[in-house]
Amino acid sequence: MSHSPTPSARSVLVTGASGGLGTAVTRRLAAEGWTVHAAVRNQADALRLADLPGDIRPVTFDVTDEASVAAAADQVGGSLDALVNSAGLIVQGFWEQVPAAALRRQFDVNVLGLMAVTRTFLPALRASRGRVVNIGALSSLVALPFFGPIAASKAALASMTDSLRIELRHQGVKVALVEPGAMRTEIFDRAVRSARADGAAGGPDVERQYARAAAAAAESVAATKLRPVDDAVDAVHHALTARRPRTRYLVGPDARTIRVARRLPTAVRDRALLSALRLTPASFGP
Repeated sequence: MSHSPTPSARSVLVTGASGGLGTAVTRRLAAEGWTVHAAVRNQADALRLADLPGDIRPVTFDVTDEASVAAAADQVGGSLDALVNSAGLIVQGFWEQVPAAALRRQFDVNVLGLMAVTRTFLPALRASRGRVVNIGALSSLVALPFFGPIAASKAALASMTDSLRIELRHQGVKVALVEPGAMRTEIFDRAVRSARADGAAGGPDVERQYARAAAAAAESVAATKLRPVDDAVDAVHHALTARRPRTRYLVGPDARTIRVARRLPTAVRDRALLSALRLTPASFGP
């Protein structure tokens, strides 16, 4: 892989920098001399990131609040070489039981908020002939039961990234999509806590209908071997620094499984996915 010289004077905005992949990307780029504007939602995370080595400049804002995003742009200033859209959340559950408010919140963060940030910083990125790296997920390619909501939001993000990449092709801004599989981050724990707080749409009857299925799916997920974020960090780094970055990075051993699954007949794939999550006819019903 061919890379540009060390970007000692380059600046990047990383959203979702408070944990998981966002923090790991922030650390890596700061260690290589980038000025990292690390976007977080609260002051406690800002103070924690400020203590990390390197030129890390925390920026506190909410990607779903356009006024907040505009204020962050004023703080970052007019010069920016790259944007890594890593902010995201997971809403999990079966479609019938997921509250509409939870779905709206997920699309607000994963799709609309990401686009609001990108739109705000595009003038600076256009001026620097910079790069945009969006963090998607392999679930955008094969949607599993119980993970339909996150898959839908990431599929929307993938389509948006494709069209944005083409729109910016003649404007000097390169756009890439990094799609990791299941990673060892706290986002899954937050998803479980959020699902408990949101409750089930449709009330007790719907909750009983899916109780065993949800328990089986959660048990299957808990048994999944989560990968460290290193491979995804490498993919983001390549997308930012390679002379000829890829347009799409499928990351981790899950990527091979996804490629195979996409080639299967639909009925065969459906049965395989139900089996993977230990879902049987007995899993559903009161």
